[in-house]
Amino acid sequence: MTLLSAPDGASPLSPMPIPPASQARVVGAYLQVSLDVAQRHGIALSDLAVAAGLPADALTPTPEQLPVLDYLRVLNAAASLSHDAWFGVHVGEAMRLANYAVYGMIILSCRTFGEAIAQVMRYEALAHDLGRTGLRIDGAVAEYIWYSPWLEALPCRHMPESVMVGIKVFVDWMAGRAMPVESVHFAHAKPDHADELQRIFCCPMVFDASEYKARFPAAVLNWPVPHAEPSLFPVLVQHAEQLLQARAQAYQTPEIVSRVREAIVHSLAQDKARLNLIATGLGMTVRTLQRKLKDADSSFQQVLDHTRCDLAKHYLRETDLSLTDIAFLLGYQEQSSFNHAFKEWLGVNPGAWRGSQQP
Repeated sequence: MTLLSAPDGASPLSPMPIPPASQARVVGAYLQVSLDVAQRHGIALSDLAVAAGLPADALTPTPEQLPVLDYLRVLNAAASLSHDAWFGVHVGEAMRLANYAVYGMIILSCRTFGEAIAQVMRYEALAHDLGRTGLRIDGAVAEYIWYSPWLEALPCRHMPESVMVGIKVFVDWMAGRAMPVESVHFAHAKPDHADELQRIFCCPMVFDASEYKARFPAAVLNWPVPHAEPSLFPVLVQHAEQLLQARAQAYQTPEIVSRVREAIVHSLAQDKARLNLIATGLGMTVRTLQRKLKDADSSFQQVLDHTRCDLAKHYLRETDLSLTDIAFLLGYQEQSSFNHAFKEWLGVNPGAWRGSQQP
């Protein structure tokens, strides 16, 4: 698969590997769309959870994240309860910028659609581990590829249909015009009718294909992104890279510590990295979260301090962000508070530490 070039300041565009089933998840913002569509069908979330084999309160409030296989069960259960044969299509249609987590904003800061697809390939793991995007370019034709390892274990055509439709709808919205598609290929069997897919893609469709893909003119990759904000790209990418790093570290640390760290990274810049808010987002009480962290030989304050320290060192070493910007990204109201904390962590103020890291 072809990896496109990145905008200035971007990281190498290698996608994050799909983790094992025990760690693969869908974040709450992405899950929310499916829950909203189900509720529009009149389905109570407690009934949906039970039908998916989950505790009745598993979807209320929307969890910070949901295991991938549970998400597929939710899609299948919602389609069954709603009697909507095209539930996945309608989920894809309902996708909006906010549902794609941080990388949705990164996409809007790209100059062209080719750069945007490259960022999807790098950062889609921030929204889900349902699968991974790829791109082939052969002369005047490009192919958007979607790969998922979960569908053999748990068949769910609604998931790839929601992904393919979601990408098409999002690209059309970004461009302000319909993206031309030459053909769409689905690896699952042809449904009884394909009217809803035809309505979205307006092109020939192939079922029982070897892979999920959409063929389109390669010239689309050179389309400019209207109203792009390239100046935002460096800061957004730095934040996204730290989120990816948090995901990677999750593989080597106790699950509860990893979940808390990831939630903290998502919450720092919004000044929401607080014990009660993180506990609520993870679907547990403060006391339960504290107990789980204690069982893992940790505490909320330790995870918060370690996360901030790691992020601070990265920002100081790898970016040209000012100390004020870094303090904001770490959730401090004042730069002086950041300076004091950093000196407690490493025994030196951040400006001096940055100078010591220069070649």
